[in-house]
Amino acid sequence: MRGPIASLMQQAQRMQENLKRAQEELATLEVSGQAGGGMVTVTLNGRHEVRSLKIEPSLMGGDAEMLEDLIVAACNDANNRLAEQTQARMAEVTGGIGMELRA
Repeated sequence: MRGPIASLMQQAQRMQENLKRAQEELATLEVSGQAGGGMVTVTLNGRHEVRSLKIEPSLMGGDAEMLEDLIVAACNDANNRLAEQTQARMAEVTGGIGMELRA
């Protein structure tokens, strides 16, 4: 009886180590999102922090409200892409057993 339980505990420990390693890798990930056909680009890191913002110069003299909306849309796009990559990476590590990573 001790053999199967010990084996299960070792598997759980390996999975926990793999999850920790994956979370560390995800923290260094950078993902970009775009809006307005690429006129606004936002880059986030794996901790959902905005790392950079690029705005097409032609927008600078235009409508400030539209620019604000595009920035929000680009941030949301980058967040969505980051969530997709995070889920995919965690599915690889957990073997798809339904564990979720919460940021």
